[in-house]
Amino acid sequence: MTVNYSLPDGPKLPYWRRLIKFIAQPIEYVEDFAKVYGDNFTIWSNRENQLVYFSHPQALEEIFTADPSYFETGRGNQSLRFLLGDNSLILLDGDRHQRQRQLLTPPFHGERMRAYGQAIQEITQQVSSEWVIGKPFNIRDSMQEITLRVILRVVFGVDEGPIFEQLRQLLTSVLDIMGSPLMAMAMVFPFIQKDWGAWSPWGKATRQLREIDQLIYALIQERKAEVGQNRQDILSLLISARYDDGQPMSDAELQDELMTMLVAGHETTASALTWAFYWLDTLPDIRQKLLQELQTLGWETELSNIAKLPYLTAVCQETLRIYPIVPTAFFRVLRSPMEVMGYNLPKGTRIIPSIYLAHHRPEVYPQPNLFQPERFLERQFSAYEYLPFGGGNRRCIGLAFAQYEMKIALATILSQYQLSLANKRLVRPVRRGLTLAAPSGIRMIATPQVKPANTPVAV
Repeated sequence: MTVNYSLPDGPKLPYWRRLIKFIAQPIEYVEDFAKVYGDNFTIWSNRENQLVYFSHPQALEEIFTADPSYFETGRGNQSLRFLLGDNSLILLDGDRHQRQRQLLTPPFHGERMRAYGQAIQEITQQVSSEWVIGKPFNIRDSMQEITLRVILRVVFGVDEGPIFEQLRQLLTSVLDIMGSPLMAMAMVFPFIQKDWGAWSPWGKATRQLREIDQLIYALIQERKAEVGQNRQDILSLLISARYDDGQPMSDAELQDELMTMLVAGHETTASALTWAFYWLDTLPDIRQKLLQELQTLGWETELSNIAKLPYLTAVCQETLRIYPIVPTAFFRVLRSPMEVMGYNLPKGTRIIPSIYLAHHRPEVYPQPNLFQPERFLERQFSAYEYLPFGGGNRRCIGLAFAQYEMKIALATILSQYQLSLANKRLVRPVRRGLTLAAPSGIRMIATPQVKPANTPVAV
């Protein structure tokens, strides 16, 4: 039987022209296509397997609620293999993905996750105490320092010593390399993925990744040798975890999943915090409302109470809405034909759920380019309208931890400092590897926080 396949309309641009725009203008890349072709569009190429972007809530619901066996999501993200390893949750499909996910999820939820709040607060205080009052500093660098130290303590249980310093330096270096435009191109073009010597970004990154792997493997062996320590870091919890058949994770699985946590849980939260402080300084009325809400608890309060604050939560949600750190959910390659919102997609089609476009639909978010936390107090959005952590069986397992870390870090800094941009100007996201981030050169100035009068939050 002949099947008439149908795909949304879309641009037929030369590959090189499209790729340059994808790397250099990541926001305009999807915005310009959406203006012409609407919610759903196809990026046509000379090959059979087309890229289809979906952002309509109905389409996203159909994709995220479909049987996962329809997709090869790991195959759609093979460019990350050299960074994360063969056993990363991101690159797995089918039963193996589900099995691994069940083992990795518990440490990021419930009382265990909340127990990490003290570490987040302590590290935030340590990093912010190094700021010189009145002297500009790089806000992104500071936020990266906070989130990296948090990951190293929470995941690995290390916050000092030679291994800590080596991991800290190597990971910072390799992620800086990964954020360069050349490395973004290398993720697409295999011929760039070569070691050309001392000045080769790809070669330097792969050498540093091997060093990181060696350090992680040494930590795994060190932790396995400890007996009766009752440690609560995620590495220790994963070593003691067992699959349904009673088997533990292999060292290779542990190593790749730990690397995935380092990469996915460090840069992303640092970018979100950087944006949050940018918006709070740009929009002083919002900052004032947030300060008033924080003071209703008192500056010395239980961390669990901070995490429940509605306006603080709304500020974090709006930060992740307006410029989602990851602009698309994971690519899904169709194993077999599938219908999405009336389109009959053939096998091999690459489906791309667009988080950025879903977050900028005027019918869902009036005046979507304005930063308005109140929208999250006025209504609740579905998982197909608001999806900063992706959706379906690929939704980020660390989403609760990331949101918690954002809230604790923001509240801790705001209780002591007011951060102001050294150069008041409009900032737009830039590509940093596979993520969207604020430009790296943003500098802010810290001054002692002036606590507002203890009045209710006007929202």
